[in-house]
Amino acid sequence: MVLKSMANLKNRTILITGASRGIGRAIALRCAADGANIVIAAKTSEPHPKLTGTIHSVAEEVQAAGGRALPIQLDIREEEAVFAAVKQAADTFGGIDVLVNNASAISLTGTLATPMKRYDLMQDINTRGTYLCSQACLPYLLKAENPHILTLSPPLNLNPRWFAPHVAYTIAKYGMSMCTLGMAAEFAKQGVAVNSLWPRTTIATAAVEMFFPDALKASRKPEIMADAAYWILTQDSRSCTGNFFIDESVLRNAWVTDLEPYAVTPGLPLASDIFLD
Repeated sequence: MVLKSMANLKNRTILITGASRGIGRAIALRCAADGANIVIAAKTSEPHPKLTGTIHSVAEEVQAAGGRALPIQLDIREEEAVFAAVKQAADTFGGIDVLVNNASAISLTGTLATPMKRYDLMQDINTRGTYLCSQACLPYLLKAENPHILTLSPPLNLNPRWFAPHVAYTIAKYGMSMCTLGMAAEFAKQGVAVNSLWPRTTIATAAVEMFFPDALKASRKPEIMADAAYWILTQDSRSCTGNFFIDESVLRNAWVTDLEPYAVTPGLPLASDIFLD
C-alpha cells in the first residue's frame, strides 16, 4: 500500500496526553523538530522523586528542538478539565490538527489481586480517557486540513492468553483499541484518520522498568515509537485510517531498514511486548 505523505508537521498543533516522559515525550520531540506546536498534557508539573520529566521540562525540550510548546497540567479523568485544556490549546494555536492518546494506567494483576479502585483507574484513564479526549478534540479536528487521532493501544486479539493473567488491564487497553475501530469508521467520510500504534518489543519506559525490569536492557528506545508515530501523522488522513500499526512494521515499510540503533543494548535479543502472538 502506498500512502501519500504530507510534507511535514510545521505549524500543526499536536496535543499529546501523558507527554511528560517516555513515549509521549519522544513523540513530542520528534514532531517539534518539524516546527510543530506541541500541547504537553500530563499530570506531572513538579519533579517526581522517582520519575524524570515534567510538563515544563518537556516544554523546554520542545522549544529547543524547534517547536512551540504549551504545557498544561491535566488529569484526563476530569471531563471539564479536558474540555478546558482542549479549548486553551485551540485558542492558543488556532486549532488542533492531531490528538495522540498516550496516557495510560497499568496493573498486570489477576482478578483476585486487582482492587476495584485500580480497575476503575485503568478504565477511567485508558478507555474513558481516550474516548473523552477524542470527543473533546473532534470538533476542532473536523475543521483541520489533515486531522489525525493516534492511540497507543494494541491490535484487538481475542487469544485467551492475553486475558488470563491480567483481564482488567486487557479490558482497559482493548477499550482504547475499540475506540480506534469505531471512530475510524464513524469519521472516515469526514476525513479524520483514527489509528492505533503498538510496539513489537518492550520499550524502555518507567512502566517497563517497573513491571518488566529484566526486559529493560532487551528493550528498544522510545524513539522507535516516535518515528513510527511521525510517519503515521504525516500520511493523508483520508487514506490512512482504521489501522492497528506495529512500530517496526511501519518503519520497515517506510524508510528504515536498520532498526539496531533503536536497541537499548545493541546485539542483545529483544524482549517481545504483550498482546502480540
